[in-house]
Amino acid sequence: MRMKKFINEPRRIVPELLEGLSLAFPEKIRLAGEGIVARAKAKSVDKVRIVTLGGSGHEPGLSGFVGEGMLDYSVAGEIFAAPGAPKVLEALRQACAGGGKALLVVLNHAGDVLSSNIAMQAAAREGLPVKMVLTHEDISSGPDLDDRRGLVGFLPVYKVAGAAAEQGASLDKCLEIAERMQGNMRTLAVAVRTATHPSTGQAIFDLGDDEMEIGMGQHGEAGTGQMKLKSADETAAIMLEMLLNDLKVSAGEQLLVIMNGAGATTLMELLIVFRRVAQMLQEKGIRLARTAIGEFITTQEQAGFQMM
Repeated sequence: MRMKKFINEPRRIVPELLEGLSLAFPEKIRLAGEGIVARAKAKSVDKVRIVTLGGSGHEPGLSGFVGEGMLDYSVAGEIFAAPGAPKVLEALRQACAGGGKALLVVLNHAGDVLSSNIAMQAAAREGLPVKMVLTHEDISSGPDLDDRRGLVGFLPVYKVAGAAAEQGASLDKCLEIAERMQGNMRTLAVAVRTATHPSTGQAIFDLGDDEMEIGMGQHGEAGTGQMKLKSADETAAIMLEMLLNDLKVSAGEQLLVIMNGAGATTLMELLIVFRRVAQMLQEKGIRLARTAIGEFITTQEQAGFQMM
């Protein structure tokens, strides 16, 4: 099937995307360099700045979370690709200008980690006060916590670290809070239809019309295995049990549940799945402390969702 998208020159997708974002929300954000989105009004220099990075094509993630109480800088790469280390370093320099300090939040994907590590080494040589936290909560990536991918779990990490920074917490305290949140979350994704790369029109993975895959990564990375398409209730049960077992949740505890649509999954579907999640948690004596349901990080027209 031929790809249909409202774009201009493929090579101009990211600059035009960011230009549109800045024009739509001038009271919240500004462009602070090529591929760098910053808060329109910077925090006072005594408050920690929260910085992140990642490929474009996943809107609103990640630059859509720049603003008061959350991110101060987001470094946007090309479609589905990490930005280079020089751009990340430039954002860290801006965040630390005038005596500021920065916390770099990185989703655990190879390109993002490579760029971040190089930028952190350069920042250390320049004496910039920067620390880094890695989000890696996707349970389908294997039993080793350090090897797990970062999915929608970035959102609560941005939120708690950003709130702490806004309140004047130290860099060490912001890092501690971010790491504590990171260590207490688990995510699992499912996909039923692929996305296409908007620059090339190429499908990023293949699934049969009657198939789904639980454990799919953000860009179509292989999961725990393909299976026949299940109902909403069946899918909710499979995924929730895997998440609860991995996190070792017991009756009497309380959870934040996030349902993140992948791009082509309707709110109707997300709410139907969430309904069964809420029922199962109640049956197990686990309390819902808070929920977030919607699209927070997408992959173009991919159909599926992430449960956290």
